[in-house]
Amino acid sequence: MTKGKSGWIEKDKKFVWHPYSAMNSKSPVFPVKSASGVTIKLEDNRELIDGMSSWWCAIHGYNHPVLNQAVTDQLKSMAHIMFGGLTHEPAVRLAEALVEITPESLKTVFFSDSGSVSVEVAMKMAIQYWSALGKPKKQHFVSLRSGYHGDTFAAMSVCDPVTGMHSLFSESLSQQFFVEPPACLFGESCSEKNIEPLGKILIEHKEEIAALIVEPVVQGAGGMRFYSADYLVKARQLCDEYGVLLIADEIATGFGRSGKLFACEYANISPDIMCVGKSLTGGYMTLAATLTTQKISRTISENSPGVFMHGPTFMANPLACAVANASIKLLLESNWQEKVSNIEKRLQAGLDKCKDLPQVQDVRVLGAIGVVELKQAVDMKTIQPAFVDQGVWVRPFGRLVYLMPPFIISDKELLVLTTAIFNVISLLEQ
Repeated sequence: MTKGKSGWIEKDKKFVWHPYSAMNSKSPVFPVKSASGVTIKLEDNRELIDGMSSWWCAIHGYNHPVLNQAVTDQLKSMAHIMFGGLTHEPAVRLAEALVEITPESLKTVFFSDSGSVSVEVAMKMAIQYWSALGKPKKQHFVSLRSGYHGDTFAAMSVCDPVTGMHSLFSESLSQQFFVEPPACLFGESCSEKNIEPLGKILIEHKEEIAALIVEPVVQGAGGMRFYSADYLVKARQLCDEYGVLLIADEIATGFGRSGKLFACEYANISPDIMCVGKSLTGGYMTLAATLTTQKISRTISENSPGVFMHGPTFMANPLACAVANASIKLLLESNWQEKVSNIEKRLQAGLDKCKDLPQVQDVRVLGAIGVVELKQAVDMKTIQPAFVDQGVWVRPFGRLVYLMPPFIISDKELLVLTTAIFNVISLLEQ
């Protein structure tokens, strides 16, 4: 056995397979000693300002005393208990809180382990609902191209089939319907021409479509695009007209990231089903939820087989529910709108100068999301160490260099992040 602090780092290379990577990859993996506030401390004692919120979920930063206390207090009673036939207060309190803060029609909460699974649950929910109503042919879904909804099989099937990360599995996935992403950008109105492709698919295939699934306003890992809220308004109307459910995937956008508590609020719409995750626990533990209407939950419950056919082992884990309750309370009692608005202004000011770089295609900002789209895809083997050398943690993908920092970040720390992005991009080959 390898001894010393470096021993486990060498074992990482031997035993551990990291996400979207190859074993024995030459892309660097940086060992972390600790994290606090917005700072990640590496084993070699270098400190990095985190621009990723640990894949968008650590909205309060790391090692927060309130969230630490919530976990500690819950440990005194139980770390986990099965949710089949049993219940516990943290889960009930969390369900109540989610119903209170999400769009009006959502009244029922189903917990799961991760964002991808919450999408699986939403899709199964939609299919089982229509089956209960005597429409078993409604088994398919409509999704926007450039969309991303997760890595599990049903979730993969509604991700972009061409430019997405899952083209390798195309022969194994359920075949879904896709429309071009809205050409109308955020802040613009949505013309009939913009919404026409969606209307056409719904008209032609309404008998087999269970639901439309969208990431409201912000398409995340599929391209970091910001589109018109008016498109959502018209999409909601079309779903109602042609008897199709609307699923809102708010996993990335929920809990203030876009500038609204939930991005659906930009359109003032209420979906039939909503998925939340990521920031739900403030980045402490994996937990997600799928919310739906009483009409859908009752229809499923009152018809054969009389139950919803899903049940994760770690569903509604008490530790995760307890810290989620603390995280939501912490968010709602803070001046989060002011913080996100300030982040938006600072990101815009800091990233704007990237527009003049020849390597850059576009710069866009919404809420606490800043995106620099390049003309060519980045080389992770070189760009990741370059950011670390600048004292920041930024994890690009494809042609996108982006920031989703914790809400507690300071103006000075934001400036370090945006300056680092400019410095690194300016050195890339054209």
